[in-house]
Amino acid sequence: MVPVDEGGGVMRTDVLGALGEPTGIEGLDEALAAVDAFDAVLVAGLLRPQPAQAAGLAELAGAVAGSPLAAKVAEAAEKAAAGSAGEDHVVALAAARTALLGAVHDAVAARIAEATGRPLATSADRQPGGSTAPNLLAAARSWLTDLARVGWQGIDHDLVSGAAQIVSALLPDPAPGPRRLATLLDGFAAELAASCPGAALDRIPARRWGDLWARGVLLTVPGAAGTPETTPVSGRLLPLGVDVQEHATAVQVQVHAVFEPADGTPPRLVRAGASAPKPDTVVGAGLWQLLRPHFSLLTAVGEGRSMEVVDMELTADGDFVWDDGRARSGGPADPFATARVALATATDTACAALERHPARIAVPVFLEGYAVRKDEGAVEFDTAGHGLAVDTDRIPTAGPLTPEAVATSSACIGLLRWDAGRFRVQPLAVEATVRKKAVALHAGGWAGGTTDKVGAKAEKAATDAVAVLRERAGRLLRK
Repeated sequence: MVPVDEGGGVMRTDVLGALGEPTGIEGLDEALAAVDAFDAVLVAGLLRPQPAQAAGLAELAGAVAGSPLAAKVAEAAEKAAAGSAGEDHVVALAAARTALLGAVHDAVAARIAEATGRPLATSADRQPGGSTAPNLLAAARSWLTDLARVGWQGIDHDLVSGAAQIVSALLPDPAPGPRRLATLLDGFAAELAASCPGAALDRIPARRWGDLWARGVLLTVPGAAGTPETTPVSGRLLPLGVDVQEHATAVQVQVHAVFEPADGTPPRLVRAGASAPKPDTVVGAGLWQLLRPHFSLLTAVGEGRSMEVVDMELTADGDFVWDDGRARSGGPADPFATARVALATATDTACAALERHPARIAVPVFLEGYAVRKDEGAVEFDTAGHGLAVDTDRIPTAGPLTPEAVATSSACIGLLRWDAGRFRVQPLAVEATVRKKAVALHAGGWAGGTTDKVGAKAEKAATDAVAVLRERAGRLLRK
């Protein structure tokens, strides 16, 4: 919690619900049950619907009966239950599923706003998407419809490989909409291919594949893949922490920060991100050297400094379109001082309609004065008798922050998330006692470079790996 007399507001963990108990958000369980019912339909497919699938389709239609989607979804559910659903019906079913998860997102976000006491941002508008060739969108929609018909249990390599030509045709388009769809289809197809044949699967990630499928279907609707509206802004950027997302062939970082506009308008929470392809041999602290050349903010984060930005584009969603030429290093800025003084009054970021999904929720929060509880490896923060789960699995190996440090901490800057029906906090930085000494440890502590032995060793290993790969690539090009 943040004491009021220290400039902050109190983080009310009591309104988030007790560990393992329902959140008490009205209608949330019913909405998720309808999504699960439809996801079960997708497992078996729409080709020869059984009574259980008809019931699942009816549950989805009933959940949106009071919305503008009611008539279209009711018709789509009826056609799908009869085994005669067309592509338009599939789009309606995907829209209903997305709308339900959007409603869950809004309800959870409202509860978080109640807990933090910060103003709840309004929805972010987007400009209509560009004019992608209709035949490519239709091809993508046809492939996704075929997936729905055979179901996850019916996928095979022949069906999944059909995405390759669509992806190849979409990728050359420079517009963000086609590229977003191509990236999604490429990753989705690769995941499905690794799971073929579907009939042999012991466990199917129905919610995840349902999410990817529904988003892909909606992105094939002309104009749906809009781009966020941007506004040039100037002011001071005060970093709070860094979220690192690493995969075998790519890495992405997001810096969460408080932005103080130069025009004196209220501060707001923002993000600035960068991503890069990577070889699977580059891990840990070696990731930073892939990103630093394109993202000067990482140096500021590593040095504990603010940044001044001038006329840099900021989207309505709260994301900077980062341009190193419009940023310069500022004065010292302690993230914990920022969290104690500025975080409570900063406006949360908005969210575009198509982006509303509970998995996207990652709200910066500050906690202190808690007791740490450990139970069979799980860590919880206990604030005034109210427990909050700590997601230590999300702590990256690319920094000095560790689960052990979190377990001895007394203050934490983190991202509040909602996962598997309950709230969790992902630590970005903690104040802890290490070897009887009070220290601040940050997930992005090595972002600008490090003299730490472990970090320096990982950086050197990554440098050597990249040098070898470049030499091999140069050899291939010279042949």
